[in-house]
Amino acid sequence: MGVLDLFKIGIGPSSSHTVGPMKAAATFVRGLGKEREERVARIQATIFGSLAWTGKGHATDKALVLGLSGKTPDCIDPDEASHAFEQISNLRQIELPGGRRIIFEPEKDIVFDTKRQFDRHPNAMEFKVLDADSNEIASDVWFSIGGGFIERFGGENQNDEIEYSCGFEFRSSRELLELCRLHSCTIADIAMANEIARRGEEKTNEELDRIIDVMMRCIDRGLAQGGELPGGLKVRRRASALFERLQQNPLSNSGHTSKPFDYISVFAIAVNEENAAGGRVVTAPTNGAAGVVPAVLRYYRDLCEAANDEKLRTFLLVASAIGSIIKRNASISGAEVGCQGEVGSAAAMASAGLTAALGGTNEQIENAAEIAIEHHLGMTCDPVGGLVQIPCIERNAFGAVKAVNAAYLALAGDGKHRVTLDQVIETMRQTGADMHDKYRETSRGGLAVNVPEC
Repeated sequence: MGVLDLFKIGIGPSSSHTVGPMKAAATFVRGLGKEREERVARIQATIFGSLAWTGKGHATDKALVLGLSGKTPDCIDPDEASHAFEQISNLRQIELPGGRRIIFEPEKDIVFDTKRQFDRHPNAMEFKVLDADSNEIASDVWFSIGGGFIERFGGENQNDEIEYSCGFEFRSSRELLELCRLHSCTIADIAMANEIARRGEEKTNEELDRIIDVMMRCIDRGLAQGGELPGGLKVRRRASALFERLQQNPLSNSGHTSKPFDYISVFAIAVNEENAAGGRVVTAPTNGAAGVVPAVLRYYRDLCEAANDEKLRTFLLVASAIGSIIKRNASISGAEVGCQGEVGSAAAMASAGLTAALGGTNEQIENAAEIAIEHHLGMTCDPVGGLVQIPCIERNAFGAVKAVNAAYLALAGDGKHRVTLDQVIETMRQTGADMHDKYRETSRGGLAVNVPEC
């Protein structure tokens, strides 16, 4: 699992509820082939579990409609997405990838089933294709397993993840550190070697720079936007006003240490406001946690001495190495383990990346990731109204601040510590398994029921 698996360019508001379903729907219809597509009279999509409970707030219905028309989250422009969805909804027709047009009524052909559950993952969806006589032509069950990753039930993994045979395979932080000691190299060296095995050094650097560019553009756009976020909660964007206040009062915090954290918070809020508005974001490792890594990366780029392009790439490479360990051994899905798996994982990745960029040792990097995720254990996923706004936007700001704090705590030590990253990841997995499902992105517990929507 590499850097482009963990950092996917897509659209908001959710990697598991928007990006994943769009990819699954697009993959399903493209797999029909010309012969079967010519017989299609109707397509029905049914979503289950967490997708059904919070799908409306996460624009899952919109994502499915766009996916069934062949659109993918990495290619579609956010503004084009809204226009295409409105056009399909108004015309009551959908054009399949091969060009065939069929009647499609979103309110009838997209079904929200909150009763049925699947053991593999809470985010399940089923696609059915019928002919003119209502005979079933094809059907598939898919899972959106977090971070934009998808799987087909009973089929090949569709995670866009290809395992390459190379000399640097690892599944735990212990194995990663042992590899580094064996080869006298850094975690970034290991991660980069694996990326080069996939696509070569020049292409890898191009892709890393592209991810960084999209992250920075997302922050810039978020800092420039005002108004109210969609969805009905009447949440107003704050990043622009907060940033302007910081810019107008450059010495307001002189003598104090809070100013860097003020910037970090604003950067994270800017990203997650863009995500909530359906803008272009990078899953890092999810959309719900998309603000943490970019905020810390921007903090490093703008506020730390000796920052350069090479170290920015090092940041992402190390962050992806840590994220891959978390995903393999626990989860990055809020529907599976709560927000500890989203913002907690993002904080660990950001903290590790920052520690590496600041010259930390491999042991300090692992320590930083451990500290960051340890202090997110037990965090629930309880979005009010099923929208990625309350408490998600502020939660990213706190995750980013924790990530930086963890990095500096680790850098102040010698890398030796009692609790390992692997132990904390296993604890997160167990905690998520024990967590009641009403606290795992169903909006049936926590703030989601105690805060009125209007």
